[in-house]
Amino acid sequence: MTLPAVTEAGLRPDLAVISEWIEPGSRILDLGCGDGTLLDHLAGTRQVRGYGMEIDAANVSRCVARGVNVIQADLDDGLRDFATDAFDYVVLTQTLQALARPDQALTEILRVGHRAIVTFPNFGHWRVRLQLLRGRMPLTPTLPDQWYNSPNIHLCTVNDFEALCAAQHWTCLRRSLLDHTHRQGKRINALPNLFAEVALYLLEDDT
Repeated sequence: MTLPAVTEAGLRPDLAVISEWIEPGSRILDLGCGDGTLLDHLAGTRQVRGYGMEIDAANVSRCVARGVNVIQADLDDGLRDFATDAFDYVVLTQTLQALARPDQALTEILRVGHRAIVTFPNFGHWRVRLQLLRGRMPLTPTLPDQWYNSPNIHLCTVNDFEALCAAQHWTCLRRSLLDHTHRQGKRINALPNLFAEVALYLLEDDT
């Protein structure tokens, strides 16, 4: 299946996939919510209730302008202000690799939410491997920043992430693996750690 660059709803295709995973009427916490596009869409189409968390002041202002409930905070400071099981879903898109301790953040996410939706760039993609073999830090469509100005400090592969989930007893309920144009394909499904560029997971804590 080929996904367009932007869906008819005006969403990035990865956000469109996420929106399909969320049950109508759910309570949502969107971490690193950007300008509030996803929450605004979910409120209008799935009647969700919830909050966004965003550190960038300009994006916070855009959320407010959309009517999205937003908290200006740094995710690395934790989620201690939120009660256990306060949300049905906690969403973390393209931010995991920029956190100081992704494992601890995911543990907290699965404390405050019944389920977590997590997306990240796959550092095991063949383009990344090829550039590392040439002795250079990779530059790819999903990793466009230079090593000295990149926000990414804990990059991982699909295999790394799934090993962490297994060790922590987090169940993967759904998975979607895409290329940088947000397309799915047989090659990606056959060898996800080699050909996937963007990984999306729906998780639940078994413990």
